[in-house]
Amino acid sequence: MNPPTGRAQECNRAQAAVRLTQARAFLEVAELVGAEDDELANDNVAAALAVLAGIAAADAACCGTLGQRSRGQDHRQAIQMVAQAGPDGKTLSQALRRLLDIKDGAHYGMIYVGAAKAKAAIRNARTLVDGAAKLLV
Repeated sequence: MNPPTGRAQECNRAQAAVRLTQARAFLEVAELVGAEDDELANDNVAAALAVLAGIAAADAACCGTLGQRSRGQDHRQAIQMVAQAGPDGKTLSQALRRLLDIKDGAHYGMIYVGAAKAKAAIRNARTLVDGAAKLLV
């Protein structure tokens, strides 16, 4: 395993389980909001929640397999770390990268995310949540 670059924080399987629970909750709400009819507001909210779900799931995967999670200012350092989290790490890192690509627009911007991007964000978050859950079995 290559050492991650940037800041990291030690964590354990119990903390991984907490982060996975949080990831599932974020994802559940993202799916509920994404199903609402007010797409102008809800697509951005669903995408923002999906990003939070993905970040929490990435933490869970890393804590459960590597014993540490990314804690740098730039969430993108987590992409490299989650790539090392188990046999599906590359798939998980790609899903996280896609989520982080829309993070600023979904969380802070006035840019309309759109239904297609919101649905893709939810799919990517689902990939991360399911992948982390598989690693923590």
